[in-house]
Amino acid sequence: MKHRMLLLVRWGVFLAAAAFLWAKLAGGQGTHAAWGALHAALASAPAWFWPLMLAMAGLNWGLEAIKWKRLVAEVEVMSLGRALTATLAGTAVALVTPNRTGEVAGRVLFLAPDRRWRGGVATVLGAMAQFTATLLLGAIAFLWWHAASGLPAAVPPGWGPGPVVAALLLACASLGLYLRPGLVHRGVARLPLLRRLAGPAEVLHRFRTPDLMAVLGLSIARYAVFWLQYVVFLVVLAGMAWQGALVAVPVIYLVSTLVPTMLLSELGVRGSVAVALLLPLGGAPALVLLASFGVWALNLALPAAAGAVVMVTSRMRNRR
Repeated sequence: MKHRMLLLVRWGVFLAAAAFLWAKLAGGQGTHAAWGALHAALASAPAWFWPLMLAMAGLNWGLEAIKWKRLVAEVEVMSLGRALTATLAGTAVALVTPNRTGEVAGRVLFLAPDRRWRGGVATVLGAMAQFTATLLLGAIAFLWWHAASGLPAAVPPGWGPGPVVAALLLACASLGLYLRPGLVHRGVARLPLLRRLAGPAEVLHRFRTPDLMAVLGLSIARYAVFWLQYVVFLVVLAGMAWQGALVAVPVIYLVSTLVPTMLLSELGVRGSVAVALLLPLGGAPALVLLASFGVWALNLALPAAAGAVVMVTSRMRNRR
């Protein structure tokens, strides 16, 4: 019965991911126009551009696989190849869940059944590290943008520093919890709704500060990769000055992170935020949307499509 249920889940994720990707990438006049613009940009972009972007996308997910492999080493030792496979599968499940919450479930399917709850807790620790990096760097970039006088344009009207200071404080609180995972375990044990996870959450006590700092370093490195990738997209495809793009991109990621989305609707959120922020800096809306679409397609849509295939072709453990 468990084997049949797992098979249904795997095929369900595959079909849902395929349907959503088809609707997003092939449906609607706006998407057809985006494909046309993407084709034109492909023809006019320098020869080095697309190979570099693909390499950066591969580096992005390679760093995430290394990070996850290191986190679950406290639960189960696995090869880097299997960690990458699980990471891609998690992206496919995240495709159809709010704020990528299903990513954890997709990954832990590649662990032994009796280790999946502990592996899920360790995976959440990695998500905390990435969340902290996004909030911290995004808030710093926004405050820098707000205070700098040499930027091409002022911050859009209504974007005061108050909410970003709150995000910075939230990032500091998240960092404090991340570096003290034992506090998280004690909190889980005291909350009635989470108390059943107290046993698996004991794995948090195994993580020492050097391990946590290494995972945080990998999260920051991964953030730097897709930060710079987005900047290059904006400079090459949208013709923007790199100084403005370099500061604006972390703010785009900050707002996109704080707005509840599913992986597919994230494209619309990030695109609209990018246009609002980059229009005062001279970014043409169509080209900004094209750059956002390119980053989304390479870093999320393509891995999700690969992960959907992984879900139905890879071997998953049904026994210890």
